Amino acid sequence: MEREQLWTPEFFGMSSSNLFMYMSQYIMVAALPIFILENLGGNDMEAGLAMSFFQIGAVTFRPLAGRLIDVVNKHQMLMISTLAFFFVMLAFNWFHSLASIYVLRLLHGCIFALATTAAATMVVLVLPSARKGEGIGYFALSTNLAMVVGPFLGLLLIGQLGSTALFAFLTLLGVMIFLTANVRRLPESMILPVASGKKGIHLYDFIEFKALIPAGLGGLVFFAYGGILTFIPLYAKQLGLQSDTSLFFMVFAFIIVLTRPIIGRLFDKKGPEWTIWPGFLFFAVGMVLFGQVSSVSDLLVSAVVLGIGFGALSPAFQTLAVRSAAPSRAGVATATYFWSLDISVGLAAAIMSIVAASYGYPFMYSIANTSIVILTAICYGIWRYR
Repeated sequence: MEREQLWTPEFFGMSSSNLFMYMSQYIMVAALPIFILENLGGNDMEAGLAMSFFQIGAVTFRPLAGRLIDVVNKHQMLMISTLAFFFVMLAFNWFHSLASIYVLRLLHGCIFALATTAAATMVVLVLPSARKGEGIGYFALSTNLAMVVGPFLGLLLIGQLGSTALFAFLTLLGVMIFLTANVRRLPESMILPVASGKKGIHLYDFIEFKALIPAGLGGLVFFAYGGILTFIPLYAKQLGLQSDTSLFFMVFAFIIVLTRPIIGRLFDKKGPEWTIWPGFLFFAVGMVLFGQVSSVSDLLVSAVVLGIGFGALSPAFQTLAVRSAAPSRAGVATATYFWSLDISVGLAAAIMSIVAASYGYPFMYSIANTSIVILTAICYGIWRYR
């Protein structure tokens, strides 16, 4: 029996646009603080506020994004949001005061939430049902690759070519996002909203309650990972390994790419238990190893183990969250999942900084983050076998 096609033009286009959108964000995370410090004469707090305004925009707009996607023409919504994304990237070329940067970052966060939710929702709709786990895994891979490539490009552009080249490249990304996201028009049966017959506005319109548990579990995984993403530069500097940070993420991403086909097929053919339980084991062991790093080889071994664990858990919980809702609620379910991740990564930066300041990075990774992984595994077991 012939397998249903996975790499359709629509799927490739959505995955590519998602890669470019997340790449723009990670380029900003790495380069914008340097621009604010060196070009605008700002301080550390003012540089940090640029990230905070983006998070405020993304977190507050994510539930609304899910609602909008389910009640309007999805193709038109994606076209409008990606066009708006381009104009925000373009505006960074001319508006260079702190106040204007904050406004643009707030808008960037809002539009980012809308566009990434729209792309992820439409991917779910175009994927064949028998290969959803595998397909969502590949789609999530675009985000993982952006995490690696984005910071590298951001530092390279701002450090070697300057802010003019940085913002010009972001504008080019805005063009690529618009073109790849709108490469093909989906059938009307997929993009047109389904009439609900309900009147008024309800909390149910913005949050998919059936997706809350898998979204919350995915959020806990990202809470643990957020500690790595946020503090690895400081941790590596403390260990004298700051020059090897990019190598860690390269190995991390390579392992996710290498294992993705196996993990996706296991999920679809055998069920979530075959990927989630091994994922918990590898992720917990990886956290312990990461907290005990003393050399480059230790750092890379932890990257391998963490890559296997994170690569198994992240797409699995996204798939479970989306599967929990009806197709007509795919937008709200996807938004609920990403909303949980937005909040979790933001909380990780705040809470884990207190833990690290009080007990040090080895304790934070080996004990605190490993405990979070174990707690997540227990909650998952209670949910699945209740």
